[in-house]
Amino acid sequence: MGIGDVLSKERVVNGLKSLGKLRLTVNHASLLTFSTLLLILFIAFVIRVLPIKWEIQAGSIHLSEFDPYFQFRFTEYIVKHGFISWNWPQPWIDYQRWYPWGISIAMQGFPALPFTTAFLYNIVTALGVNIELMSFCAIIPPIMGMLACLALYFLGKDIGGKTVGLFAALFLALSSSFLQRTSLGFYDDEAIGIAALIIFLIMFLRAIDENRPQSSSMKYAVGAGLALGYFSAGWGAAYYPIDATAVFVLVLILLKRYSQRLLLSYSLTFGLGLFIAINVPKLSPTYLATAPILAASGVFLLLCVYEISQVLTTMKLKVIFVAAFLALIVGGFVALWQLGYMQDIAGKFLSVINPFTRITSPLTESVAEHRISAWGSIYYEFGMTILFFIIGLFFVLRNLNNRNLFLLILGLTSLYFASSMVRLFVLMAPIFGLLGAIGIVGILRPFITLLKEPPKIVTKRKYSLDYVGKEFSGITILLIFLILTTNFALSPQTGGVPKVYSQAYAPITITVGSIPIVPYEPVREWVDMLEYTRELGASTVVCSWWDYGYWLTVLGNVTSLCDNATINGTQIENVGFIFIANETQSIKMLKEYDANYTLVFTTIDTSGNWVGVGDEGKWGWMARISGKGKDRLISSGFMDASNSWGDSLEDAEKFGNYTLGYDATDSNEDGDYEDDGEIYANAKGQNTTIYKLMTYARDLWLYENGISDSEPTAPEYFEAAFIAGLSLSADDADKYGGIVPLVALYEVKYPSS
Repeated sequence: MGIGDVLSKERVVNGLKSLGKLRLTVNHASLLTFSTLLLILFIAFVIRVLPIKWEIQAGSIHLSEFDPYFQFRFTEYIVKHGFISWNWPQPWIDYQRWYPWGISIAMQGFPALPFTTAFLYNIVTALGVNIELMSFCAIIPPIMGMLACLALYFLGKDIGGKTVGLFAALFLALSSSFLQRTSLGFYDDEAIGIAALIIFLIMFLRAIDENRPQSSSMKYAVGAGLALGYFSAGWGAAYYPIDATAVFVLVLILLKRYSQRLLLSYSLTFGLGLFIAINVPKLSPTYLATAPILAASGVFLLLCVYEISQVLTTMKLKVIFVAAFLALIVGGFVALWQLGYMQDIAGKFLSVINPFTRITSPLTESVAEHRISAWGSIYYEFGMTILFFIIGLFFVLRNLNNRNLFLLILGLTSLYFASSMVRLFVLMAPIFGLLGAIGIVGILRPFITLLKEPPKIVTKRKYSLDYVGKEFSGITILLIFLILTTNFALSPQTGGVPKVYSQAYAPITITVGSIPIVPYEPVREWVDMLEYTRELGASTVVCSWWDYGYWLTVLGNVTSLCDNATINGTQIENVGFIFIANETQSIKMLKEYDANYTLVFTTIDTSGNWVGVGDEGKWGWMARISGKGKDRLISSGFMDASNSWGDSLEDAEKFGNYTLGYDATDSNEDGDYEDDGEIYANAKGQNTTIYKLMTYARDLWLYENGISDSEPTAPEYFEAAFIAGLSLSADDADKYGGIVPLVALYEVKYPSS
């Protein structure tokens, strides 16, 4: 053995000895923080997958609500045909939707969510994991919801420390609106949108941080631009972070907090983010000409003005330059507007800014999530923790550094938009979590500091005590703990049932048959109907109200006339007319689309009374929406001027929709309203196609279950092909809370002439 071998062996032995002497140093505070964060993430994920109970009973995992099925269809196409197949060499036109025109997916869909899922799915399947694509899509929202909570922890940590980060992550994990839109199966834009928003905020705030090296700021600006581009490619709500950031930077300029770092970070972030956005076919370069983006561009030009003005040496030159530049900006905006290059804000986004515009659009107003938020819904969403949100605003105002200023702008604007539209509570959820966490930590900090202090001798004075005892600090901490426990665990706004439980432990929409209950077992009627339509073939045209279009196309594999995409208001008006007109008028319109079948969904109790969660609760909207096309329908010969209706609430009530104001005690001397405890429709309402189709399904169920002796009279031009729920007995309906869901498919029988 040589000398080199001996030395080598000694080094190895000495290395092992030194390794044995090493001791693992544990930072208990870091370990506690890590464990708490891990527990929060675990809770966030688990409560979002609770609906899997019903999916296991149903035998397969479905997607929730309706829009996620569009995202799934998009994802499925990418998985089968490739990442660019939907737009190149030819845009994909889906002719099974919005028949006969079809729908251009490239011009209607945001690709970020389908791209992300398809990419991950290809990796998972390449590793040998055998999982259905729909099941994989269903699990993406809980995963992204958990990751959003993790991202919010880091944002909260940057703003107020680890404790703020933990509280913010907890608030987001248990937020009912965010929980609903990231639960199992809710495969829609919000799943990735909220996570992208939080990451954008982290990156941008770090990019403008003056305490970081310039190179680090540029890296974070690139990260912010990528996050903004991803957000823009995944959710139309990208207008919000873009303009909120623009307002923030404008305020910084007004407060004379301009810096060269701000200009570089803003230009790099928005340059990269908008470059990605305009390459999304749905947005295209015209996105840059929309009013919100032009506003952000105007702020960029102001930054440039500020930078150049600092280089100028005399005040006279500065004034001349600023005046000329501002005149150029204003003139440019006016020129774009006059030449028609400036694009208006889409109606849905404009209705968020000005909710009163929805009054003129029954189609927008008919969607429940587009309603203006009532005070009750705000309390239901936040409960008593809204106090901490308000206190958080106070603490932020006391220390208006750049981060707190941005948070203040986000808090106020998100509160306004959430109040304007119920759906946007999800956009407010992370901001509420941050401000609520700041409020709690701000209240607790002095009391926790007091608890850590050594005991002091109490000296009594004539009218006061020199020292407040630690017991008062303990009481304050306990009180806040009780408030949080009450809000999240007992939830007085839900009658004592934990709100998280009631939100999370609810079955997926189609598994519950689209009825608002928690059944003992999955509701099979819609699933049975879609299994039946799957046998009809993809070329079969089925007319239904737009709510069910996605289900019919994706799960039922038939061609639908309209769905939740609402890209063609005229066609939705026509479909509403088909249902609200009499049979003779309906047949004329159905012939225009060569429809083979029509489908209605109605719900009754075991006595035959309508429950109101099916089309019997929607036909008022059918009347109002079709009434928007009154003049067009009259001029084209479909509607008789002497028997027409308009789009007002009063016009809809003419059809006797009981959900718009009638009940079993209503009566009318001239006999216009039938008052038999079962039917709340006047003579005109009883002559509508939708009424006849629902009534026949209901009466047939009553007849076949021996509740009624009268055999129902079938509609003149519609023959029942399949009615799901007809075999459900009155006793079996108990497992559905006493509700009988009837999904009725009718074959259209056109007259010979």
